[in-house]
Amino acid sequence: MAPPPAALPLPLPLPLLPALAALLAALPAAPAARAAPRSIAVVGAGLGGSASAYFLQQHFGPQVQLDVYEQAGVGGRLATVTVNKQQYESRGASIHALSLHMQDFVKILGLKHRREVAGKSAIFSGEHFVLEETDWYLLNLFRLWWHYGISFLRLQMWVEEVMEKFMRIYKYQAHGYAFSSLEELLRSLGGEAFVNMTQRSVAESLLEVGVTQRFVDDVIAAVLRSSYGQSVLVPAFAGAMSLAGAQGSTWAVEGGNKLVCSGLLKLTKANVISARVTGISLHSSEGRALYQVHYESPEGQGSAFYDLVVLTTPLHPSRSNFTFDNFDPPIADLPGSFQPSVTSVVHGYLNSSYFGFPDPKLFPFTSILTTDTPELFFHAMDNICPVNVSAAFRRKQPQEAAVWRVLSPRPLDKPQLKTLFRSYYSVQVAEWPTYPRYDAAKALPPVVLHESLFYLGGVEWVASSMEMTAVAAKNVALLAYNRWHQQLDKIDQKDLMHKVKTEL
Repeated sequence: MAPPPAALPLPLPLPLLPALAALLAALPAAPAARAAPRSIAVVGAGLGGSASAYFLQQHFGPQVQLDVYEQAGVGGRLATVTVNKQQYESRGASIHALSLHMQDFVKILGLKHRREVAGKSAIFSGEHFVLEETDWYLLNLFRLWWHYGISFLRLQMWVEEVMEKFMRIYKYQAHGYAFSSLEELLRSLGGEAFVNMTQRSVAESLLEVGVTQRFVDDVIAAVLRSSYGQSVLVPAFAGAMSLAGAQGSTWAVEGGNKLVCSGLLKLTKANVISARVTGISLHSSEGRALYQVHYESPEGQGSAFYDLVVLTTPLHPSRSNFTFDNFDPPIADLPGSFQPSVTSVVHGYLNSSYFGFPDPKLFPFTSILTTDTPELFFHAMDNICPVNVSAAFRRKQPQEAAVWRVLSPRPLDKPQLKTLFRSYYSVQVAEWPTYPRYDAAKALPPVVLHESLFYLGGVEWVASSMEMTAVAAKNVALLAYNRWHQQLDKIDQKDLMHKVKTEL
């Protein structure tokens, strides 16, 4: 038996058609997609600026004009110095193995990891070495246990817990999520505990989990002096990032870490403008914010207008003379100060007698860290290798002239140089306020200064490392994109781990 014919849809009564058309016409039209910004300015061509330019182009597209302002050379703190026609890293020397953004940059740019040259470390108190590394892993563990009990295990567990939660940021960013403040970013990773870690010291946090005071005074202090040039009063989160780099495997870029910066800018075809930005003034065009960037270049003063601006250089009064005009409310000066840091690259003969080794041939260490002793005039020193390490390269013998990098709070005078070196051929000094003075921080700087004006440099007050800068650059690019296109569901979302799992 054949099935009954399907029922035909009944036509709408003719009198209802005009009424339906009028109803549809009265409905609000779907908002048109906002056009991409025409031009974006990035102030600073260090890692923060070059990574920001790369990520901004990734999200907004290659058609956007990208101008990067830099008054010094590209690379910022990833600078190198030349000794005997060889280049050496002056700062920013090592990258942690879990630095996924930095790993991606190296892969994208076709760069290579520098060949590692083995060397041993020791911690110096001013009178003797309190801890010495050997060639035998088990002996090193035994020495740590003998001097400090299981403190090194408690430290490792604490750092691993922090790093495990920190690694969530890569999943969040891969799904396009961004954060409008540093507090929100930290909260998404580790809750209020991570935010609190920016307000309490690393010493307090470690003592709380059972690390001994002696271990803090000897080992933790030495690591923080060599990385930040500061004491164990550094906030716990910054301390954890530094300690992760000290106990994990690290690497560097063949040819110099600054190649990442120049490579990213070349890849994005950004227009690098050699100029010092002096200020930003706010204007309006067609109901939207427009930013006028004022600068001084070798050709004189100038300015240009942008739809979006990212500032990567520090805005604290001690570091810049930025002015912000026409902003209501006004953009206030950021509190806090910076820690003076001096790097001396010395080509000479180490005075091993100062360290208790009259015969220089017997001196076994290539890296010397120091405890927080008032009499010590330097934080750390290491026998460094050139940025290009060939297969035939060998480290200089301790009795030979080598290139040493000395980190200190002030420039070394001649008596101090003569204390560390029997004689030397050359000394190159770089002096700058590198890191925030962490014990002076009361609150974290903002990320959003205005509608489409963003500040990346504030991440230094959470922790200072190449990877933290890259994470902040990715966050600013995502935040700028999501705010520009009103994708508010991608900003400051709660319970992101659950959201990310359901999106997979």
